[in-house]
Amino acid sequence: MKKRVVLITGGSSGIGKAIGNFLSSRGYIVYGTSRNLDQHKDFQDFQLLQLDVRDQQSINKAVKQIIDEQGSIDIVINNAGIGITGPLEETPVDAIANVFDINFSGPMRVIKTVLPFMRQQQSGLIVNITSIAGYMGLPFRGAYSASKGALELLTEAYRMEIKNFGVNMVNLAPGDFATNIASGRYTVEPNEDSPYYKNYKMSLDLMNAHVDDGGDPKMVAMKVWQIINAKNPKGHYRVGDFMQRFSIVLKKILPSKVFEKLLLRHYKI
Repeated sequence: MKKRVVLITGGSSGIGKAIGNFLSSRGYIVYGTSRNLDQHKDFQDFQLLQLDVRDQQSINKAVKQIIDEQGSIDIVINNAGIGITGPLEETPVDAIANVFDINFSGPMRVIKTVLPFMRQQQSGLIVNITSIAGYMGLPFRGAYSASKGALELLTEAYRMEIKNFGVNMVNLAPGDFATNIASGRYTVEPNEDSPYYKNYKMSLDLMNAHVDDGGDPKMVAMKVWQIINAKNPKGHYRVGDFMQRFSIVLKKILPSKVFEKLLLRHYKI
C-alpha cells in the first residue's frame, strides 16, 4: 500500500513540527516547510522545504518538488501562521494586513496550488489550522481572531464547492499550547501614555501566561491523525482544555452581553 504524502506549512517548530513527527512515526511521508531554511540546518525530524505562504513562487516550487518526487500530495496541513496583539486603535493597519496575508491569504494560496492536483487524483484532505480565538473577538487579539475566523468561514465555503471532486477540507481550532508563537508574533508594546495601557498590559501578561502553561502540541497532532483517519470528516474540530472548547458552546447559548461580561471578567478588564 502506497504511503500517504503530507505537506505541513510552518513545520519547523511548535504545532507543525509536532504534527510532522507524529505522522512520520505512523508511516506517512512528511514534508514540512519553513520560510528560512538557514535557521534549521540541523533539522532532521523529516524533510524540510523552503516555503513562504506570502510568496506564490515558493509555494509553486515546493509543491512541484513533492509531486515530482512522490507523484501526489494526499494531505495538506495549513499550519503556518503568526500572532498579533495590541489595542486595535493603536495597531498599524500594515501590521494587520500582514497578519491577514499570512493567516488567511497564505492558506488560500496553498489551497489554490494543491487543489488542481487533488482534483486530478480525485482524492485529498486539507486541514486548516485555525484557532479557538477565531470563534470570538478577543480583547487586544482582535486582528488575530478576525484572521482565524475568516479562515474558518473560507473553509465552510470551500467544502461545498469541492465536495464533488473527492477532496475534503476541515478546520482544526487549537486552544493554548506551549509553542514559540509568542516570540514570533507582532506585539504592540504597552505604552504608559496610552489610554489602553492598564487593561492591555494586564491582558498581555495573561496571554503570555496561557501560552507558557499551554498543553502539549502532541495533542493537536493526535487530533490531526484522527481527522485523517475519519471516514467522513466533519467541517469543524477543536482541541484544547475543556474551558477553551466549552467557551465556543457558551457563546452559542448565552446572550451576547452575558458572554461579553464573561470575557471581560476573564481578561480582568
